[in-house]
Amino acid sequence: MFLWRLLLVSIGIGISCCNIGIANASTDVLEDSVKIGKCCEVNEVLVNNTCTPINETNETVPWRPEFKTDKKTNWSPKFQLKIGLPRCGNNEHLWHVYHTAKHDKLAILPSGKLRHYIIDLSDRRIDDNGNSYDSNEGDSQDSEDMHYDYAFGDYCADKVILSTDHLVATYAMVCVPKVVRWTDTAYLITHAVNPTFHAVAIVSYLLVAIVYFVLPQLRDLVGNMITSMTLCLITSQCASMVRIFTEYGNHVSFLIADIVTYVSLLAAFFWLNALGYYVWNTFRSRNVFLRVTDGQKYCYYSSYVWGSTFAIAVTAIFAHFTLETDIPTVTESSFISQETIGWLGTAVLFTSIAFTIIVDLCFALTTANTMKRMSVYGRIHHKMKYSFKMFVFLFAIMSTGWLFLLLSRLKYDGLVYCYVVVNVLEALLILYVCVFGQRRVTFLLGKTCDCCNPGESPEGLDWGEEMTAMNAGY
Repeated sequence: MFLWRLLLVSIGIGISCCNIGIANASTDVLEDSVKIGKCCEVNEVLVNNTCTPINETNETVPWRPEFKTDKKTNWSPKFQLKIGLPRCGNNEHLWHVYHTAKHDKLAILPSGKLRHYIIDLSDRRIDDNGNSYDSNEGDSQDSEDMHYDYAFGDYCADKVILSTDHLVATYAMVCVPKVVRWTDTAYLITHAVNPTFHAVAIVSYLLVAIVYFVLPQLRDLVGNMITSMTLCLITSQCASMVRIFTEYGNHVSFLIADIVTYVSLLAAFFWLNALGYYVWNTFRSRNVFLRVTDGQKYCYYSSYVWGSTFAIAVTAIFAHFTLETDIPTVTESSFISQETIGWLGTAVLFTSIAFTIIVDLCFALTTANTMKRMSVYGRIHHKMKYSFKMFVFLFAIMSTGWLFLLLSRLKYDGLVYCYVVVNVLEALLILYVCVFGQRRVTFLLGKTCDCCNPGESPEGLDWGEEMTAMNAGY
């Protein structure tokens, strides 16, 4: 029995050693093989920039890398194909290269790098038949001096079929540095004018928030809503400024900046929606003297705003990371190479804002009709009349700004420049509507700061201002 047990143990140890040897051998094979980037799947080729199965084309053999080796040796390394688009840096952009007789040359090196030979068009001549040829054809060393090497992850190659030219060639998508001059109009607007306008917008929103937070006469329910809305707009502007300087960051920071920008903007529109509902409900209700304080009402509206914002934000983030399809894959790893939030996540956020705009429009129209039918205004209704005017102006201004933001997502330079201007105009108009356009607010500012006093008599003031002056001891 002891001998049988010893024999079984020896056989088990031998099998284990063999398995370990096979596993190590397979691991060595994977480690020794070079990685080659391929744009489409293994059994697909590019047909006019679209990945198409090879059985749907006239080709029979998919693309396989042909390594450029020395003339003295004919050695080709082991390789493994990695499917996906290249992952470019913040200061790079994608560039398309075609390997044909009339274009540049592409070659895969044994190290896995893609070499791009640049053909100097000035050295090409035209023969008697109208065909172009390289004047340095006899000296291959001179014609291949100018080249660029792209490491794995910075390129993807594949076979391309150009139906318009009836041409089959080798295609590569590479990451090349962006050439930007500070004198360019686009660079000046995006890196000088846009940050300056963002700073002006932040200061404007901050002034509104400070005025409505510091003055005790303005810290009612409407004033708290305006303060909360402007704070959300400030957060959105700060996060949007981070996205301007794309060369100083990584894909995670810009994704977070995008999420903060749009979620804060969504919260601002929900606060505007809460303000519209409050004004509409006040004019609709017969009994406005309810046993509910402004603090309790603000808690109720805060629960509605932040609860709705959180639910929609979670939905948008979930849609971006799980359902987004227009995301380039990374050849080296499996995580998503996405510097900004995708169209699906943006659609969830922007659609929610669109619904709040539609509801606010209904509030504005029904409240205006109710005010026309009212023959006698009470003290609360007289006060709500000014709040309704402010709500209508804010609704028109913010809706216009949101519309230009939506158009700027199309990435057309003209639309982007228009949004840069509209963004700062929106902030200045909100500052005017909430502060300088209201005589009551300017009166309180003049009394509090002991400046800018227009010297108006109580008869020239709007309702409530003389009572405010008496209650405040002015």
